Amino acid sequence: MTEHAEAADRAAVADLTGRVALVAGATRGAGRAMAVELGRAGALVYVTGRTTRERVSEVGRATETIEQTAELVTAAGGTGIAVPTDHLEPAQVKALTERIDREQGRLDVLVNSLWGGDRLIEFDTKWWDADLDKGLRMFRLGIDSHVITSHYALPLLIRRPGALLVEITDGTAAFNRTYRDNLCFDLTKNAPHRIAFGLAKEVKEYGGTVVSLTPGFLRSEEMLDHFGVTEETWRDAVAQEPHFAIAESPALIARALAALAADPAKERWSGRSLSSGELAKAYDFTDTDGSRPDAFGYFEEVVFGGKDGTAADYR
Repeated sequence: MTEHAEAADRAAVADLTGRVALVAGATRGAGRAMAVELGRAGALVYVTGRTTRERVSEVGRATETIEQTAELVTAAGGTGIAVPTDHLEPAQVKALTERIDREQGRLDVLVNSLWGGDRLIEFDTKWWDADLDKGLRMFRLGIDSHVITSHYALPLLIRRPGALLVEITDGTAAFNRTYRDNLCFDLTKNAPHRIAFGLAKEVKEYGGTVVSLTPGFLRSEEMLDHFGVTEETWRDAVAQEPHFAIAESPALIARALAALAADPAKERWSGRSLSSGELAKAYDFTDTDGSRPDAFGYFEEVVFGGKDGTAADYR
């Protein structure tokens, strides 16, 4: 890492001392990174998911657990509390929010980063030839879980002005005007934009903010494994997938969340569809290598728009 990148790293930390957050779906990827960054900023973070040291979810990645995430939150400077929770089970989510209320009496940030359905997507398959059960399961994992969690958490969240609810998705509302090549995946990843738009109206009178937020081309643990690379060697994957040159680490969306949560004027964003790259510009932070990748600008203008350029022009 260069001296410039190290300086950018240090400058990225917000101050969320005394805040209480719930990151629903914090086992890996963006969810884990966001939980850790909130901890780095001083927050107490409840982290939930279905994979624990005793039990593995249907995603099947046993080496990533919510206990690990909680430990990383604490090591970063916050307080991490792991609570095994299946967010498709209303009774479990109700018990979770009651516990947070009992133990903390407040909730300042709720992040719905629930998904786990990548393995269900059948690209290049007409809907009538696709597996119906897989499609309906995507709805459960990426829509129902979000709605159930918000239903139980919002009464606690809106108790204090300045609360923030973030709906994590894949693709901005503008980018998702392009069909995502699988009907149920397309619907599932567009739903958080409408959830954020609607709930922003409902919480406005309580001084709350609701947004949808997406990473760009995310270098999640699963994506790195897919290409057979690590975070240190990720550029080797560009030979397999040239567009991976625009990829960003999970730290970028994590820093976006922390900056947004710490912003006293964040309500100006309410109801909007946001990206990690957009907030990196607005709040002046970078990825871990000191770059500021604009994945959606690259895809919209170069890949789909035919403009001359490379990923390097958008970092």
